[in-house]
Amino acid sequence: MPRSSSPEASSLNAARRSAELARTAEGTVDVLVVGLGATGAGAALDAASRGLSVAAIDAHDLAFGTSRWSSKMIHGGLRYLAKAQVGVAYESAVERGILLSRTAPHLVRAHPYLLPLNPGVSRGQEALVMTGYRLGDGLRAAARTPRRLLPGPSRLTAERARAAAPVLSGYGLRGALLSWDGRLEDDARLVVAIARTAAAYGARILTRCRALELTATGARARDELTGEEFTIRARAVINAAGVWAGQLNPEVTLRPSRGTHLVLRGETLPGLRAGLHVPIPGESNRFALVLPQHDGRVYVGLTDVPLDGPVPDVPEAPEDDIRALLEVLNGILEVPVTREAVAGAYAGLRPLLAPDGHTSGRTADLSRRHAVLDAGGFVTVVGGKLTTYRRMAEDAVDRAVRRANLPAGPCVTKEVVLVGRAVQAYAEAEPEPVGAGVTKGELRFAVEHEGALDEDDLLDRRTRIGLVPEDRAAALPAARDVLKG
Repeated sequence: MPRSSSPEASSLNAARRSAELARTAEGTVDVLVVGLGATGAGAALDAASRGLSVAAIDAHDLAFGTSRWSSKMIHGGLRYLAKAQVGVAYESAVERGILLSRTAPHLVRAHPYLLPLNPGVSRGQEALVMTGYRLGDGLRAAARTPRRLLPGPSRLTAERARAAAPVLSGYGLRGALLSWDGRLEDDARLVVAIARTAAAYGARILTRCRALELTATGARARDELTGEEFTIRARAVINAAGVWAGQLNPEVTLRPSRGTHLVLRGETLPGLRAGLHVPIPGESNRFALVLPQHDGRVYVGLTDVPLDGPVPDVPEAPEDDIRALLEVLNGILEVPVTREAVAGAYAGLRPLLAPDGHTSGRTADLSRRHAVLDAGGFVTVVGGKLTTYRRMAEDAVDRAVRRANLPAGPCVTKEVVLVGRAVQAYAEAEPEPVGAGVTKGELRFAVEHEGALDEDDLLDRRTRIGLVPEDRAAALPAARDVLKG
């Protein structure tokens, strides 16, 4: 159980950050976690819920890196079966089931997806994909996820397919294959929930705190708000910095890849009630995704392009990626989407482990299996997928506990329910809409309880208003007003 069950125990804000930063600089913690994406926040929760003292730091904000740039899917590993990565597929299915049924049913739900059977999909491909869907349903059963939470696959007539997705071209459409998978309300919100739950267990969640150097006994760090440098002492250290992990541990070689998504307004693809799987021409077992969101927008992704050169703080979505995604999307639509209709775009970087240190070749072919490495005097966790963040965190904490011989209890995060928002009173008090279905009261809740410190935190991570530049500009005055107090 959390050390306190009061709502304030999970609240993150500027005052709590300041107090806990001072405490962290003065003493020693059992575990220092570097990185507050899904895996780092998950490691903080895992360690704290085992009874260990924890400090978790990030140079920027919660979910600043890869964790906020996903497709918002919690998937069961079907794509890994096609590559004979059965272990990874099963692990994904198990973790999806845990989120759906136990730890985050308020954040993760089943969502339908259609694969349109147009002239570009042969009868043989149709049979192969349906076989894959049925194998995926077998993974669901093996993972003991109830059928009521995740329906099985089926075939739809052309009429029913167009009822769920009126934007589909009717030319040669002979129906669609229907499958189901897990979907997040929002990936950044998942990270916030994990971090707040960790805080309820006593973990110190410290954003804007940069690790300058890691050692086996802690870190040299800098408060990015004041510029003050200090030492954090710890009995064990976990490097969960994602695509930046190699900068803190030179023994780790990553091969990042860029995944780009388009952001469309709902009226661009009207009436879309299901997600779409769109085969990518020339690729076997790779699909583009069309993903309607709860705020009315639609995301279209996903590229897999190697990143060469330095890792940027915020990746850009290049025009080549945007054009490539539009070309795939328009191959199934009755009315093509123009470049001018793209309201926004975003790109994330996958922290893939380079095989044997080699940084060449197709990133699409690299394994998504996570790795826990004991090198440089501390534990580094890399790779993996958003779906398996909890298992990655468990493995990393297990390694840290063994390495430092810490007096920890067993992992309990399979049963720890993540905190919800409890934002209704704030929304009612300040109901003014600020964009993407968000009220001014929700922005205030983010400042007082979710650790938002500036307008970027509010518009780009606690909400996703900022994905569309025009909407961001319109919401900026409200964000600034809330931050004034």
